[in-house]
Amino acid sequence: MFETLILVLSVSIDSFLASISYGTSKIKIPLRSALVIDIISSAMLGISLLIGSILQNYISLNIAKVISFIILFFLGFYRLFESLLKSYINKKSKEISSLKFKLFDFNFVLQVYANEIKADLDKSKILSSKEAIYLAFALSLDSLAVGFGSSLISINYIEVFVFSIIIGFIVILLGAYLGKKFVEATNLNLSWLSGIMLIILAFLRAF
Repeated sequence: MFETLILVLSVSIDSFLASISYGTSKIKIPLRSALVIDIISSAMLGISLLIGSILQNYISLNIAKVISFIILFFLGFYRLFESLLKSYINKKSKEISSLKFKLFDFNFVLQVYANEIKADLDKSKILSSKEAIYLAFALSLDSLAVGFGSSLISINYIEVFVFSIIIGFIVILLGAYLGKKFVEATNLNLSWLSGIMLIILAFLRAF
């Protein structure tokens, strides 16, 4: 239960911070859009867990522990310095000409990953369901690696998925509310907290 909670919280922090950003920017996240983000994020996590569980049958326990530790530890280490990467992507995106809004535009997904507010492409101050898809995929990039690394060693997949659905939806709505409630120009960056959680999870899964 404890490991499951840390796992889900570590992949939910991005959704929480993104929702705060939308709230402070006075961009509304309708319930439908929140559900889209939550379902896609949980589905991506579930897919990575499934892939990892399949490979688990062909890998010895010791090797699985090593691979799981490496993935979670280095992903956590990366999250500690993620803001530097986002700054680089934001800088590069300014050099790119105007983008066409088409489904599964990976370049645009990367830009949303660096700056979540860009998902509101039509500047309507309302995150539509289609725009929520971009945001969801951007927020799910890390979930793929986290889920895969965690599933190499036995884990309660149903428990993780249920927690992900419930906690994911709550943090999206809570983040949007807090952002709207305390509208101010802040440069809040707690991606390092997710990194700490992943490093802790790496050691928990290794022993």
